[in-house]
Amino acid sequence: MTRVLLVGPPGAGKGTQAVALSERLAVPHISTGDLFRTHVGNETPLGQEAKRYMDAGELVPDSVTNEMVRERLEEPDAKAGFLLDGFPRNTKQADELGDMLAAQNMQLDAVIELKVSEDQLVERLLARGRSDDTEDVIRRRQQVYREETAPLLEYYANILVTVDGVGEVDEVSQRVVDGLGTQS
Repeated sequence: MTRVLLVGPPGAGKGTQAVALSERLAVPHISTGDLFRTHVGNETPLGQEAKRYMDAGELVPDSVTNEMVRERLEEPDAKAGFLLDGFPRNTKQADELGDMLAAQNMQLDAVIELKVSEDQLVERLLARGRSDDTEDVIRRRQQVYREETAPLLEYYANILVTVDGVGEVDEVSQRVVDGLGTQS
């Protein structure tokens, strides 16, 4: 089981777990944040298009994000598997991902939900000490997650593995690996 999507609210530890799990599962960690930075930094046509939106303070449209992900999934190292982090963010992107994978005769093996209570998330994010991480802003981000991204849990219900996201990095990683083992 190597084609995995990681979901969870902001502060659930997706980025941290993605790095640890990528190593344990020997598959590339594909993060939309990293894709944006790479494309913008290398001034690719997609990067230039994304930068125009970002500079204007607007969200990069799904069409640009989808194309970045499509290109990345076609790279040789992603053929044997991958760990997606930050994509899809909504069911429309999930439909697009399904089409991308179907075109390569692939499908997702599992969707891992990192479950952490909202109060714990707020506590974690406040502890980071970032100036933009006020409690109101954090709770607003949680609300946006519930509205836009949480519907993916139902969308992927047949391959969903919910894991307790509280604990040491290695503990949580082991829970994910164990959860994947029960899927196969």
